Amino acid sequence: MTTTVSFTVDSAHGPRPVSVEYERTGAGEPLVLLHGIGHHHQAWDPVTRILAAEREVIALDLPGFGASPGLPDGVPYTLEAVVPVLGALFEALGLDRPHVAGNSLGGLFALELGRTGLVRSVTALSPAGFWNDPERRYAFMTLRAMRRAALALPEPAIERLSRSAAGRTALTSTIYARPGRRSPEAVVAETLALRGATGFHQTLAAGGSVSFTDDVKGIPVTVAWGTRDRILLRRQGIRAKHVIPEARLVRLPGCGHVPMNDDPALVARVILDTSRGGDGAPLHRPARVAAPQDA
Repeated sequence: MTTTVSFTVDSAHGPRPVSVEYERTGAGEPLVLLHGIGHHHQAWDPVTRILAAEREVIALDLPGFGASPGLPDGVPYTLEAVVPVLGALFEALGLDRPHVAGNSLGGLFALELGRTGLVRSVTALSPAGFWNDPERRYAFMTLRAMRRAALALPEPAIERLSRSAAGRTALTSTIYARPGRRSPEAVVAETLALRGATGFHQTLAAGGSVSFTDDVKGIPVTVAWGTRDRILLRRQGIRAKHVIPEARLVRLPGCGHVPMNDDPALVARVILDTSRGGDGAPLHRPARVAAPQDA
């Protein structure tokens, strides 16, 4: 069951209220989960139960996505503005430097939270920000096409398509390598979340000039990339390793851009290993460290 937390952030127009929807479960050291653009916190459902056996898991809807209202006037959807909002959220929830895992846009936020010292470990799954210009344009074009398709389909058509594996593939194969595994209910919900994402266009506009170029020092960092990522190509992981030399770079065999659904056990183990200090127990099955030839 989701809960709402409200808090105040500074803006160009003075203090402004922000509300965020989140789900909290499990026990142990806190672990915050950040989804990608156009998604919602339910993207993490395939791994939440595994993670909650060892961590207190807080999966949230980023402002302007899922059930969370958009950011207030005077607070842009930039990396520099959103990360302090997340820091204020941590304070409102009583979280002292939680672990964080993020996917895509959420992975970019997670790395910046690590760079600014607000978290104690970072797992970034296909994080944004390590693209070159053609790769960024391709990714944004793909995301806009997904959004247009979600807006064009009436809800009954979405529900009808979601009932078959072929229909779920048509709706979600851009982000999942194994879309047939997604439940019909989940596909309907995430397609509607993409359609209703009030922060979508502003986030894309803000991301046009974003590159992650600073090291993340002093905490465990893992960057993991699905071998079948169709939005952010896996060679970007090699660039991430160059920027963050001490990061563990992990290859997720057979996984797409949102790998939590494609291999929940593997993704959960990568996150838990990172939160244990980066060199914990062996992974559930091999997650090979990427080499340059994998680019």
